Amino acid sequence: MPIRVQNDLPVKEILEKENIFVMDEHRATHQDIRPIKIGLLNLMPLKEDTELQILRSLSNTPLQVDVTFVMVSSHTSKNTPTSHLNKFYYKFSEIKERKFDGFIITGAPVEQILFEEVDYWEELKEIMEWSKTHVTSTLHLCWGAQAGMYYHYGINKEPLEEKVFGVFWHKVLNRKIPLVRGFDDVFLAPHSRHTETPIEKVRADERLTILAESEEAGLFLAMAGGGRQIFVMGHPEYDRVTLDQEYKRDLSKGLKIRMPENYYPENDPEIRPLLTWRATANNLYTNWLNYYVYQVTPYDLYGTPF
Repeated sequence: MPIRVQNDLPVKEILEKENIFVMDEHRATHQDIRPIKIGLLNLMPLKEDTELQILRSLSNTPLQVDVTFVMVSSHTSKNTPTSHLNKFYYKFSEIKERKFDGFIITGAPVEQILFEEVDYWEELKEIMEWSKTHVTSTLHLCWGAQAGMYYHYGINKEPLEEKVFGVFWHKVLNRKIPLVRGFDDVFLAPHSRHTETPIEKVRADERLTILAESEEAGLFLAMAGGGRQIFVMGHPEYDRVTLDQEYKRDLSKGLKIRMPENYYPENDPEIRPLLTWRATANNLYTNWLNYYVYQVTPYDLYGTPF
């Protein structure tokens, strides 16, 4: 599929080297089709890494996808150059009058802080409320999924005794639901978090449907509103070395960190990790774009109310 991005987005060259079809603005404007409009609220500190991971995950359908990068204005990013943000990102206030076929809210490294103490919480609440009327389907990732569960359904996150860190086995539930179509009965996916959304509280809410869970890592995938809201508690978009980088970063800081589970061959951090979850990630994002965005969204986003 063609991913539509700005001509000089830095990660564009990396995607092209991976044989991912990236279409620049000039070529896209000469195609007589309406691209799927996806907004990406990027709350991760290393924004270019997340851009690459998400764009890669969106690249496996024949649809043309036009991605708009969004940031909050109530927080100053310390790990991404201001020049990059000014050039490639919109503040929420600049896009709030627009409508999107799909919207992605990423995770953020603030899970051990109360939601109400996160400096951009009030703005994020506004964005999540806005998504009810301006987005066909919203995909929430990791902390973004915890925040969505809390805001929309009042289910708060809880601290874990030990960080869930590694690649874990999950089982599929409700197989007939299109979001998990094509999934194997069991599959691997990465997690990296100190908190969880209690699965029993999710199961008790009739508005929510659990689609995948893990005995070790808990809730992985849930949805509500026929797919208007989707919650992914892990990080299927992570690339091969993301957990490796997190592990070695924390070790270098002298932090107490356990080796990521089911990740390094022979549990040797010097051996290149195996990539065991890419097919699942591709399937998840492709199903989301096809069944919950493309087949549901109106052709005229502004002429048809949500």
